[in-house]
Amino acid sequence: MKTMPKTPKNEFALAFNEVLEEKQLPKEIILAAIESAMVSAYRRAVNASTAQHVEAKIDPDTGKVTVSAEKEVVEDVMDDRTEVLLDVARKVNPEVQLGDMAIVETTPADFGRVAAQTARQVIQQRIREAERASQLEYFQRQLGEIVSGVVQASNPVQGVTLGLDMKAEGVMPNNQKVPGERFKVHDRLRAVVLEVKDGPRGPQIILSRAHRNFLRRLLENEVPEIYHGIVEIRAIAREPGARAKVAVLATQAGVDAVGACVGIKGVRIQAIVKELHDEKIDIIQWDPDPVVYISKAISPARVNGVFLSENAEGHKTATVVVSEDQLSLAIGRDGQNARLAAKLTGWRIDIKSLIEASSDSLHKLQKDAGLAALLPNVVEMIPAIQEILAKKAENRPVTPEEFTQLTQFVDRVERRTIQIKEEAARVVEEKTAVALAQVPEAAFGMKLEEAGIKEHTFNILTEAGYETVGALMLTLKMDQNKVLGLAGIGPKAMQNIEEALAALTFPELPEPGKPVETATQPEVPAEAEAVIAEEVPAALDLRQPEAVAPVEVVKEAVEEPAVKDGVSLEEMFAFKPEAFTAPAPEEESESDDKKKGKKKGKKKSVELEFDEKLGAVVARKKHKRPDGVWEEE
Repeated sequence: MKTMPKTPKNEFALAFNEVLEEKQLPKEIILAAIESAMVSAYRRAVNASTAQHVEAKIDPDTGKVTVSAEKEVVEDVMDDRTEVLLDVARKVNPEVQLGDMAIVETTPADFGRVAAQTARQVIQQRIREAERASQLEYFQRQLGEIVSGVVQASNPVQGVTLGLDMKAEGVMPNNQKVPGERFKVHDRLRAVVLEVKDGPRGPQIILSRAHRNFLRRLLENEVPEIYHGIVEIRAIAREPGARAKVAVLATQAGVDAVGACVGIKGVRIQAIVKELHDEKIDIIQWDPDPVVYISKAISPARVNGVFLSENAEGHKTATVVVSEDQLSLAIGRDGQNARLAAKLTGWRIDIKSLIEASSDSLHKLQKDAGLAALLPNVVEMIPAIQEILAKKAENRPVTPEEFTQLTQFVDRVERRTIQIKEEAARVVEEKTAVALAQVPEAAFGMKLEEAGIKEHTFNILTEAGYETVGALMLTLKMDQNKVLGLAGIGPKAMQNIEEALAALTFPELPEPGKPVETATQPEVPAEAEAVIAEEVPAALDLRQPEAVAPVEVVKEAVEEPAVKDGVSLEEMFAFKPEAFTAPAPEEESESDDKKKGKKKGKKKSVELEFDEKLGAVVARKKHKRPDGVWEEE
């Protein structure tokens, strides 16, 4: 049987495979780089225009290069770089016609030698670009993950340079190192990819061992329960090289989250501590109750009580009370334990000893008569508390029962104080809601400069933070003294503000000068009567005929406000109760009467009151007789 001789492998194929192995890049990327270089070499060899479409194909087995260019189909070729005969073009596309554009092969005769000389640098450049792009894409996927590298250089100024996979280099700045760590060349270490940026010399990879995500990834690697989601890491607070606190929670019933992280005899957590240069790690159980959560975050100190307080600005403060022997442990060295607990929980933590907290609570109780009135049983404990504090000040022994008494005293006073603050905040919130309902919604979309306020007053209000008409109106409804207390705002400025606001019109308010009928208004709905009964004091109860109703209540009870001669729009806008029982205007001069066309001596007023017989709010017009007596019309 005759056998065929083996054909030696093409030299190009051998070189091509060698490049693939050296650069560790996909075959398609190398081929695309070489083909792009061949196109550039063709344009340079024949001096082709950059506007002309040129493409190149290479056979990876033989290395043969085929170049095709777009040319115009003509009868007579004048320039073979851009034109081709019809019969030649129809070999590629039988349906082509004269004047069409066709892509035909146009490989020069000695293009292989020319390409080898002219495309070498281009090929190398394209391969480097492809290599950098591949590195950038790979490490962008590794962002936030742990990578392993070998130390190539260690510089006190620039940090540590690590050699990573895919022949990339990563830099670990000095501020991302764990304090106290020292590395030598050829040491292998792990770090988390903190940032990846594209630079002129390839991707810039920033590594970190001090970031909290490095501890998170180490826990995922060492604790299978965390990796599989059975245990969840809820928060991490870390001071690299010194101490860290980790809050964990089990997502499945019957799983000990803290025990899973620590491991049998601490084998799991010890491996992480060794990796982090003997950094101490506290694993605590996360809890949805802030009091329990903060108590555990202060560990290893034992806590006597936690009292939470949150102000209107959203600042959260937790007062933690501990016994004197636990005070230094709760605070930690240079406040480290308290600082980490605050970072972990998100609360500002104020740590007090039991004696200090008792003294503060006693001072609150003696200073605040309202608080003392709410806690009569606690007031009876004051002599005993004073005696215990005196014994402690004289360094006399205090029994455990007395410490328990101090704890109960602080707990009752602090909890009652927190309740009072919460109730006060709730009242302010309700007051704000009521005032907000009285301000037209469109006012919050109107800029303050559109209100027509004098420039001096406008500048003061702007500096105080008032940007819209609605914000200013809301403050005036809540407390006019806040505006009146601004530097430069006096009675005249307040009068200008009120007049300017009263002159404004909104969709919710009637237009100035528009007559409003004073006929009997519809009956007050049951819901409105309920609101009146709750919000209006007894002295202003609309169900009493002699009462004067606030305008905001009447505004809810009727569809249209009854406004006529006796009530101006300015008075109505300011929501002044006296607008409903308008006093008789002052005597006007005869010249004024003639100008206004009014008859002297005829004074009128409109009064709104609740008629018990009709069961509705009615408007009654009155006039003043010459003898000074008011009577209904």
